Amino acid sequence: MFLWDKPFGRKTFRMSEEQARQSKTLAINQGLYNGFLAAGLLWGLFAGDAVKIFFLSCVIIAGIFGAFTVSMRIFYIQAVPAILALVLLLVA
Repeated sequence: MFLWDKPFGRKTFRMSEEQARQSKTLAINQGLYNGFLAAGLLWGLFAGDAVKIFFLSCVIIAGIFGAFTVSMRIFYIQAVPAILALVLLLVA
């Protein structure tokens, strides 16, 4: 969100300066959504398993959607850690 158009952000997401500039508003929007997901997972630490399951499921679905629409890399970066966390939560 904050580094989208900086060298680190462009390298991470494999974008040119122009691509980063054109998509910056979208990235800010996406970053805000991700912040809400993170806040939900933090809330889950206090609210119980149902909240954790809900927000982990949201992260997994977003990762799967990103894999199909943007890059399979998103699945490994976003969905796989959430899947592992969900599995560990369910077996605990």
